[in-house]
Amino acid sequence: MVMLTVIGRRLAKVGKEFTFFGSISNCKDCKVRNICFHLEKGSKYRVVEVRKVPHECPMHEDGVLVVQVEEIPRIAVIPGKMAMEGSTVSYEVPRCNRKGCANRALCVLPGMEPGQKKRILNIREKVDCPIGQNRVRVTLQ
Repeated sequence: MVMLTVIGRRLAKVGKEFTFFGSISNCKDCKVRNICFHLEKGSKYRVVEVRKVPHECPMHEDGVLVVQVEEIPRIAVIPGKMAMEGSTVSYEVPRCNRKGCANRALCVLPGMEPGQKKRILNIREKVDCPIGQNRVRVTLQ
């Protein structure tokens, strides 16, 4: 299935990766809004094709271009009891306040919301958690 969206003209390059954070209130009157906000919030995407026709956008000074994207897997650290290859899990924000933890960026995923569902593609390795939780690194999509 071909997935299209728009991205800022300066960012519209084949190979560019980004996380979709959802809609912005400034965009409610935009004429290309429907193509812009159909991606899944919290998912990562890679630009695979850039179309050349520019469109105006109140959020991007130079406007936007339509791009074809593909969803790419995300590496995450989740509780070991949830880690079963092929299963679908609901994302949970860990109860941890260790801001300096080496795994924090994989435990607290930008753009993901509690309860959001993702499928586990594979289980990687057990992670050393500084507060003693049983956590493993997985690939999600």
